[in-house]
Amino acid sequence: MGMRIHPSLLSADFANFQRDIESIPSADGLHLDVMDYHFVPNLTFGLPVVEAIRKVTDHHIDMHLMIDDPDRWAPAYAEAGCESVTFHVEACKAPVRLARELRKLGARASMGLKPQTDIAPFEDILPELDMILLMTVEPGFGGQKFLDIMLPKVRRTRELVKKSGLDIWIQVDGGVSESTIDQCIEAGADTFVAGSAVFSADDPDGMIRTLRERAEELSAHCH
Repeated sequence: MGMRIHPSLLSADFANFQRDIESIPSADGLHLDVMDYHFVPNLTFGLPVVEAIRKVTDHHIDMHLMIDDPDRWAPAYAEAGCESVTFHVEACKAPVRLARELRKLGARASMGLKPQTDIAPFEDILPELDMILLMTVEPGFGGQKFLDIMLPKVRRTRELVKKSGLDIWIQVDGGVSESTIDQCIEAGADTFVAGSAVFSADDPDGMIRTLRERAEELSAHCH
């Protein structure tokens, strides 16, 4: 199973995005959080900033839309050339329709779940998805402490994906670091959003490589 580290630009320097992106060539993708002050109590950036980032990097762009009405707004991110677009199922009116639209526009369709949202009701729509993002903190702010009570949900999600026989990435987002990544891997995650762990390190790119090596080594033992 391939292990992917997606540094979150929420922890980068907003005034120096390009510099910080260039400092992490080893990243498997860039995780961009769009927040709208409605779905979550924070405001980050929107489509114009994402389009500007798209112009300065060839990295896989992993969009995480923590916004109301993703049915209306998410397709524009796929049109802007983002390889993966995550909408939150709690804010989405028609997840199947939206996932199909994202795929049609050439993006991977991903569904995000807040900590209190159970994966079980969505088993039937797994064939429409390329990734499931499980929040391991309450969404809205970077630098929060990892909620280990979410690990059983990661396990349940891995079991459902396994049962489906589909190739769906399982991403954990929130508090992922050297001290928490092991638990996430053991629970079945394969894609990791790491923000402060990467950007507060003396060598951000070195930290990405360390996390990936750790993930691959442990995954070989676990699965």
